[in-house]
Amino acid sequence: MAQARTSGRRYLRAFVSGFFVAVPVTVTALDRFAYVARVEGASMQPSLNPDGSDSDVVLLNRWSVRNFQVQRGDIVSVVSPRNPQQKIIKRVIGLEGDFIRTMGYKNRYVKVPDGHFWIEGDHHGHSLDSNSFGPVSVGLLHGRASHIIWPPHRWQRISPALPPNRGPLEINEDQE
Repeated sequence: MAQARTSGRRYLRAFVSGFFVAVPVTVTALDRFAYVARVEGASMQPSLNPDGSDSDVVLLNRWSVRNFQVQRGDIVSVVSPRNPQQKIIKRVIGLEGDFIRTMGYKNRYVKVPDGHFWIEGDHHGHSLDSNSFGPVSVGLLHGRASHIIWPPHRWQRISPALPPNRGPLEINEDQE
């Protein structure tokens, strides 16, 4: 009986010590490399949540944005400029230095300032994006959506793509 208690304590001690190693390693991995996020709402339709009934779950790659490098067409997660407690998922339309034709912002045309990018939802009538709050600081960048992982029939890699007629305007610096 004493031997059973000793072996039980040994297993408990091994479990507890393993737990205290595994939790910090897991938290660090999720903080630095990638995590999953549920996409809710209609703002990214038809790319994400195309039928509106199921919420897509995406893999957000944090490692790929550690140097704040994104490209036009990437779907990214950012801390909301309006509510720092919330993260939003939108598509990068323009990068710093780009001229953007806005869709309802206070100015019809905007030059994206240094250290910022322009983001929009794919479903323009249902999106709170740069057309509402302007260019977004790259410091608010949280991750890049790399894969749809749920529901199973939608498993796929997410490739950068700009919607038709969106993206930077072709303007020569002389015309500025």
